[in-house]
Amino acid sequence: METDTRAKHPQTIQIQQHTFMGMVWCAAWLFTIGYLHLSFWRGILAIFLWPYYIGAHLSAITH
Repeated sequence: METDTRAKHPQTIQIQQHTFMGMVWCAAWLFTIGYLHLSFWRGILAIFLWPYYIGAHLSAITH
């Protein structure tokens, strides 16, 4: 009986691609490295510590 219902209603698979947001994130990351004039290794760390560098830079501007 279970095989009969599967034959009537085949399983559908929906594929979603989020390429646009990935490209936006990558562009923003590269902009941040260039804007803050980070060295190569600090740029690599910026992948993980991006919010820290933005906050540190903006707080220096406001004070």
